[in-house]
Amino acid sequence: MGRLDLTEYDERLSRTYAAKTFGDLDGILDDLPDTVAPTAGSQLMVPRRHDSLVAGPDGRFPNATARWLAHTWDGYFATVAIVVAIWAVLCLMTAEWLYFWPAWVAGPWGAVLLVSTLGGLASGEPQKWAAERAREQKRKMAKEDDED
Repeated sequence: MGRLDLTEYDERLSRTYAAKTFGDLDGILDDLPDTVAPTAGSQLMVPRRHDSLVAGPDGRFPNATARWLAHTWDGYFATVAIVVAIWAVLCLMTAEWLYFWPAWVAGPWGAVLLVSTLGGLASGEPQKWAAERAREQKRKMAKEDDED
């Protein structure tokens, strides 16, 4: 009792993978005993990254600074990692230490980002950024609700 045979499991799994919205997942677990099936309007088991952009009681976004810093610097770190990896592969292929040209990518860009980060922190940019992102999320969710 409460166990799925292989055919029924495969059907449910296919429906799950074919789902395009959370609403498409409604009903997949409804007939199973001792389960609580999440619906489209219920809280997700795995929170989305953007769920934490909710203003606190004082109107400020509690984790705005950390998220703004990650948003500001993530492209820099990814790019620097790629160019350093390219440089390392070239060093391995030539079997010698080559001129460290990634410094010309990382140095100037990092300096500009550092100055803009310090200026942004001084001017309250993280809270402005978080408020704008929260507005965008509300518009997107309202648009999705209108489409349903």
